[in-house]
Amino acid sequence: MTARPWLAEAWARLQARRERGALPHALLLAGPAGLGKREFLDAFVKGLLCQQPVDGVACGVCRSCHLVAAGTHPDIVSLSFGVRKDGGARTEIVVDQVRELSQRLAMASQFGGWQVATIDPADAMNAAAANALLKTLEEPTASTILILVADQPARLPATIRSRCQRVDFMVPSNEVALDWLRAEGVADAAAALEAAGGNPGLAREWATDGALKQRSEVRNDLKGLAAGRGDPMEVVKRWQATDPARYVWFAAQAATDELRARAAGRPLPLDSQLDDESLDAWYGRANRARDALRGPLRTDLLLLELIAAWR
Repeated sequence: MTARPWLAEAWARLQARRERGALPHALLLAGPAGLGKREFLDAFVKGLLCQQPVDGVACGVCRSCHLVAAGTHPDIVSLSFGVRKDGGARTEIVVDQVRELSQRLAMASQFGGWQVATIDPADAMNAAAANALLKTLEEPTASTILILVADQPARLPATIRSRCQRVDFMVPSNEVALDWLRAEGVADAAAALEAAGGNPGLAREWATDGALKQRSEVRNDLKGLAAGRGDPMEVVKRWQATDPARYVWFAAQAATDELRARAAGRPLPLDSQLDDESLDAWYGRANRARDALRGPLRTDLLLLELIAAWR
């Protein structure tokens, strides 16, 4: 199904349920970005709609497979970020989108087989949209499966999570991740994996797009600010210019490394002036700021507040 070995167990469990005719009416694919949830979803949906799958893997040549590949299969409904009236992209999934989805699912499958609806990212539904989805989850249509994808499943209401069969995607062991990265031709796989917190998918991406340089830049910025050097506004501008969420990720990671170095009596990588309790609180603050970057608050103000707390 996939070259990502850590997905094999979840795939086998779902296919066993499919063969028994015991698939749930709703699935929640949950876990950090980069582990292959969307690759898994794509392969699963193709196999579910294929007219002649082998072990759940689509044949790629039947009429259904051709329609899926062309994006015109009538029994697939995909819901993601819509477009606002002013033409800009939404940052959340709204209630009207979910209502339209529910109306579509009330109709029968056009091919007489499965009807598949996906919501990605499901954790971007606002409260009204999530509430509207409950009725669909509570009154499922026959031969319809709803698949939610969430990088941060805790953002979903418990009422939604409890009505879905959850498939958790976990970070694999360091050995499995390194073997996969090396097979993918990733240079300096160990450093990339450390930067990505053990997530091999992110590590592969970050090894080629300058993330390791950004990680080093963040640590230099924090060390300089702790020593009273550097301009906080200049730091904010640089962090904001590319991928602020990634910069804040690296900042939180650096704070954790500082705490570990103190506990182990090693030289401190950042020379932070914060005591242990304040440093731990700053780590939490960084994670909250990273989450807040998804919302409507101004990015520069969020970053400036975080950096001011560091100094």
